[in-house]
Amino acid sequence: MKKTISFLALIICTLIWGTTFIAQDTGMDAIGPYTFNSIRFYVAFLAVTPFVFFFERKKIKDQIKNNQKEFVKLMVPVGLSLFLGTQLQQVSLLYTDVANAAFFTIFYVPLVPIIIFFIFSEKIHWSIWPSVIACVIGGYFLTDFNNANVRRGDILVIIGAIFWALHIIYIGRLVSKFDLPFFIALLQNLVVATLSLFLVLIFEEINISKIKLETFEILYAGILSGGVAFVLQLFGQRNINAAPAAIIMSMEGVFATISAWIILNQILGINNLIGCTLILFGVLLSQLSPIYDTKFKNI
Repeated sequence: MKKTISFLALIICTLIWGTTFIAQDTGMDAIGPYTFNSIRFYVAFLAVTPFVFFFERKKIKDQIKNNQKEFVKLMVPVGLSLFLGTQLQQVSLLYTDVANAAFFTIFYVPLVPIIIFFIFSEKIHWSIWPSVIACVIGGYFLTDFNNANVRRGDILVIIGAIFWALHIIYIGRLVSKFDLPFFIALLQNLVVATLSLFLVLIFEEINISKIKLETFEILYAGILSGGVAFVLQLFGQRNINAAPAAIIMSMEGVFATISAWIILNQILGINNLIGCTLILFGVLLSQLSPIYDTKFKNI
């Protein structure tokens, strides 16, 4: 039951993320990427704060009191990887289109099991590898990347995918030891918002009138993506390991395509349908195969 709830949490998380790419892109019509990210994550920080106060205020001291070093050791890479991943992704949208960014971002799916297996020397269920291949090929068809041109912003997205992969891995390690999803979300939002503000002060200028023009995009990306979705990711990864979680999160591209079809009236072509099918196959394979193997061994 817990794993089912976690699975649904990750699905809803990716549903929100799938519709946020458009807000991230249009949210820079009047302001720079660092300004957008800084305000977006401060909004996310404020959105999560009441939940920390009501649900985790007492748990924070109890869980961290005797294990502060371990918490900080895991929390630092979580915050830094999220900061670097979001900055690279946001800046890349200035130099590439959404289709390219969506395709190259999905590279975190194979990177997660590769890092876990080869660097951390942890076992990976056999179903992860074919699932990863299906998701990457699905992402290729889903974004119609075969009709796109490679742009200089794409290298930023690929580097960003490395940090997204690290973020997923370290989130998994953190939530396995500390049951504080709201507090962890609050801290990572604060880290990204504050570090982004430093970049704003160095490279951009704060213009309130221009910021107001992007109010809807900032609130959408802040409250829903930065607040709700990242909290759901933390809830989801409590009972699902990093590698299968990354595969589930590849559904982000599926939801982005469907939302563009419904909201923007974009044509849903045969390539899109093939991509959706392959990603769905990869997700189901990664989730059902371990269950089948366990039942088969017990027979």
